Amino acid sequence: LTPEQWSRIREAWGGCAYCGATDAAVQRDCIQPISRGGRYTLHNVVPACASCNASKHNGEVTAWLRRRKLDERSFLVRHATILSALTSAEDNDGV
Repeated sequence: LTPEQWSRIREAWGGCAYCGATDAAVQRDCIQPISRGGRYTLHNVVPACASCNASKHNGEVTAWLRRRKLDERSFLVRHATILSALTSAEDNDGV
């Protein structure tokens, strides 16, 4: 994940990808945790507030969203939409 990609990801989400908080600093969070084979890539990283990042730890994202009573479907649809836009932008930029 390049610094430019991370900047674009943060801008696209506009806050925490999970709870939507816009008033907190965000951290890189791997949707599929590193401990479960995930990597720091455009497809696997989202911005997360410290609370969500610590709470999710190395759990599976959809089960964690359900336990926290967060909108799983909304997250998945938004992630796919943002990822598609970011991927298209990179293809057009030749990155």
